[in-house]
Amino acid sequence: MRAPTPKEPVIEDFDPAADPYAVHAALRAKGPVHRVRVPGSGDSWLVVTHEAARAALTDPRLRNDIRHSATWKTDGGHAVGRNMLQSDPPRHTRLRRLVAGHFTPGRIAGLRPRIEAVARQLLAELPERGTADLVSGYALPLPVTVICEVLGVPVADRAAFHTWSNELVMPTGEEAAAGSASALAGYLTGLIAEKTRSPDDSLLAALATTTDDAGTDHLPEPGAGGLAPEELLGMAFLLLVAGHETTVNLISATVHGLLAHPDQLARLRADPSLTGAAVEESLRHNSPVHAGAFRFAAEPLDLAGTRIDAGDSVLVSLAAASRDPLAFPDPDRFDITRRPRGHLGFGHGLHHCLGAPLARAEAAIALRLLLDRYSSLTFATDPADLTWRASTLLRGLEELPLRLGRPGGRGSTGPSA
Repeated sequence: MRAPTPKEPVIEDFDPAADPYAVHAALRAKGPVHRVRVPGSGDSWLVVTHEAARAALTDPRLRNDIRHSATWKTDGGHAVGRNMLQSDPPRHTRLRRLVAGHFTPGRIAGLRPRIEAVARQLLAELPERGTADLVSGYALPLPVTVICEVLGVPVADRAAFHTWSNELVMPTGEEAAAGSASALAGYLTGLIAEKTRSPDDSLLAALATTTDDAGTDHLPEPGAGGLAPEELLGMAFLLLVAGHETTVNLISATVHGLLAHPDQLARLRADPSLTGAAVEESLRHNSPVHAGAFRFAAEPLDLAGTRIDAGDSVLVSLAAASRDPLAFPDPDRFDITRRPRGHLGFGHGLHHCLGAPLARAEAAIALRLLLDRYSSLTFATDPADLTWRASTLLRGLEELPLRLGRPGGRGSTGPSA
């Protein structure tokens, strides 16, 4: 593919919120990489094919540290510490190693009873019949409760935390986002200080005990400690925000996908062993993370035939890649028997989502118990009237009003998904 010349216009106001999949398909038909103008972020290269996306996500010349951007001046009011998502090796390697052991499949298996208990409690609070909003009543409080318990956020603070988090990942304005970043940074700083003074069995307390003052990009000597103060702040921020925002969208999008495709819902009800597969197909078909974090070229490079100059930003569309017909036949079809190996719903490469096992467990448990409780679920409003909130990176339903059938969908118990 020939690279665009500087005189060629960029695509004005590329906005994934409008109709992302139609936009992605039109771009894919023209080539794998395009120059676009992203609202609020300026000009960037957008990657829309599966092959090019995997290549970009594993190319060491594309860095996550914003200081490689040609336009970088300051982090402004939007940075909360230094975190893994905005770091490159060797810092990223060190940060991820310190926390990775807390999100292994084995650790998540130990959390399953608590996830189920929280889900059952939330379902018991929903009406037995009538209508209810799945987002506010179930999809949101489940992952918020779980990640806050894991990290040790007090119950009284969780509503405020979610408000700040939601503003940061789907900002309503620059001033509001900066204010939320400042408020969240202040809150987490205080919480970290409290966990340091009086350690408990939370993950945040465990991380706080590894704090050092190095803050370098080099691997520390064995026994030298793990996290500098700003890294601990960044870690707390990333785990709390990423640990629930995407899962809220995953749960609601999976239910939406099933209701929009009644044949697939009927198939799942007939065979509950497909619950995990339904979550995977939802991740592919309507991923809650529509794009990875911006990456920046540390040096000139060729990406799928397009020249990327040093300092240019690159945005990898995970959603577009996961509907690439060259990777997934009939990609717009929602099929829970597809077994979509290679979808990029959780990213790829060094920055593959650390919390993927937790998100999968929460979504599968939430879906199984929801269908166990209700014999029928239908949209309580025209699906066309539903509002999808979107930022450059995320996309999810603002609310999902459902009409609830009688309790006892397929039995109150059943094998875990």
